[in-house]
Amino acid sequence: MAAIKFDSSGLKNFVKDNELDEIKDQVRFAHQTLVQKSGAGADFTDWVNWASIQTEATLAPIHQAAEKIQANSKVLVVIGIGGSYLGARMAIDFVKSPWHNELVAGKAVKVYFAGNAMSPMALDQLDQVIGDQDFSVNVISKSGTTTEPAVAFRFFKQRLVAKYGEEGAKERIVATTDAKRGALKSEAEAEGYQTLTIPDGIGGRFSVLSAVGLLPMAAAGIDIDQVLAAAATAEKTYSSDDLYENPALAYAAYRRILYDKGYTTEILANWEPSLQYLSEWWKQLMGESEGKNQKGIYPSSANYSTDLHSLGQYIQEGRRDLFETVVRVDHSKHDLTIPKTGSNEDGLLYLEGKSLEEVNKTAATGVVLAHVDGGVPNLAVHVDRQDEAGLGELIYFFEMAVGVSGYLFNINPFNQPGVEAYKTAMFALLDKPGYEEQSKVYHERLND
Repeated sequence: MAAIKFDSSGLKNFVKDNELDEIKDQVRFAHQTLVQKSGAGADFTDWVNWASIQTEATLAPIHQAAEKIQANSKVLVVIGIGGSYLGARMAIDFVKSPWHNELVAGKAVKVYFAGNAMSPMALDQLDQVIGDQDFSVNVISKSGTTTEPAVAFRFFKQRLVAKYGEEGAKERIVATTDAKRGALKSEAEAEGYQTLTIPDGIGGRFSVLSAVGLLPMAAAGIDIDQVLAAAATAEKTYSSDDLYENPALAYAAYRRILYDKGYTTEILANWEPSLQYLSEWWKQLMGESEGKNQKGIYPSSANYSTDLHSLGQYIQEGRRDLFETVVRVDHSKHDLTIPKTGSNEDGLLYLEGKSLEEVNKTAATGVVLAHVDGGVPNLAVHVDRQDEAGLGELIYFFEMAVGVSGYLFNINPFNQPGVEAYKTAMFALLDKPGYEEQSKVYHERLND
């Protein structure tokens, strides 16, 4: 049974039935281009059938690495940025909890993330949090020279050596990197670190179901076999090229129709704090895939009820260039009953004894009605439960949708040429060798 249900009823006032019918052939062609791996960026589409080709043998190194970490450590420091960070962070919050490190139980270890910022304060405070606890490091980088994780890895290598000695440190490092080349691969071979492979045919933002995301998940106690099984089932669920049968295609189609009507910003909204990093992962997936050639929908996010008290006014009555996709969890892991006091001083007598989950769901429904009435188109993605099955299908749903969406925009959804621009400026200002000419230009601009 599918863990995901797609609901477009919040578009009745914004999209006519004939508009969906008029785009269906374009969507069919985009989907065929993706699954047949015949379009731009096809070399990076191995994620399309990745889950279904995994076996006990291919997953064994990941399970073994996770078991070793759980046996000798209380903490795993995952060092990575972008797709090497957001997927695992999202998955742990989704299946476990944003408070996983405080609630950790059984064989699972605490998982902290580094290498996603240049902040000395953040690095120093993480060092204090780890304290005297036994820890291991999973450094994730295809090249090994990406500045942010490379800097963090230097710090934590030094800390490992100080605590466990040279040989002991090597036993606590797992390098997830390129199979054949790169600075990290060379170092791992020279030092004897255990290595896991980043697949050549999967880009960073699509890599969460590879070793990149699976090792941190497994170390945190998530059943990665179930996650992959759900994603493999989703491959079949979303194999139809008919948007009336395939909800991922319907989502991609509606997004394109709304974009053509001037709705150029999409808010991914949720009603669970544990879904905040789902939004962060989704923003990279959508932003890096679609934002090219002055095209694409700008990905934003909102965490309700919190952001209803900060962004709510703008969403309700601001510019009418945005639409919402709300991720809703149909069955919460936990529920509470609102206490009865017999008093109405706080105005809550009418809620006494009611299920908090139902109150949350009712609030979500009410907000959709208000936003639609205010001119905000609404889509909904319903997840049955926040478990491994829901995670695996949800990941595949969004990945499939954005791959098709990129081809609908007639761009390559699997490259990210614009990302290099900031790196060039940063390297030049830091006087990295090889950037002398750019350094001169940038320094002159800053001195003008």
